[in-house]
Amino acid sequence: MTESALKPSFFQREDESDDSIFYTEPRLLVHIDDYAIEAARRLYAELLPRHAALLDLMSSYKSHMPPDLQWTRLAGIGMNETELRENDQLSDYAVANINADPRLPYGDEEFDGAVVTVSVQYMTRPVEVFRDVARVLKPEAPFIITYSNRMFPTKAVRIWRALDDRERAALISVYFREAGGFGDVTMEDRSIDRGGYNDPLFAVWARRSSAT
Repeated sequence: MTESALKPSFFQREDESDDSIFYTEPRLLVHIDDYAIEAARRLYAELLPRHAALLDLMSSYKSHMPPDLQWTRLAGIGMNETELRENDQLSDYAVANINADPRLPYGDEEFDGAVVTVSVQYMTRPVEVFRDVARVLKPEAPFIITYSNRMFPTKAVRIWRALDDRERAALISVYFREAGGFGDVTMEDRSIDRGGYNDPLFAVWARRSSAT
């Protein structure tokens, strides 16, 4: 996938109505199974710093953060205030539609790490969002994207639905590259195999560049 492959049509959706309509009703549930949740927690425990200020982008009812991180702050951005208010891991939250306005309501270099958990498929302006995440992260801070095989298909962007799991990781790496401000990108299958069917968990991450 090359930079020229990111065409505006790739980010069209079956349901182009205002996102605030779709997210009006709270969904007080998790969107992946226990195995995928555990895989996400293990990854975050490995990559995110302890005793740090963290950002949970596209947050909702649960953040799936391992408590051992003992964060000093966990800020959430999401679309439904009830879901955010009921998330007992968040220290603060903002209700915002990053598809409408990718500018995050935070200052430069405010966070030590950021995550998007199983929601990147809904971004219609991902390069702009990734660019602003780089702005609010401190140098060398990780930005971690996890995804599974579940989605609300009418709100997932066209390119996401057309790709397989490996190709989706490559797509996210393009987001990082075009956004700028990040170092090398890592892509891994972090699924936990228990011998039967369980939700997979894939991850793509990079660290905020230390260059000024």
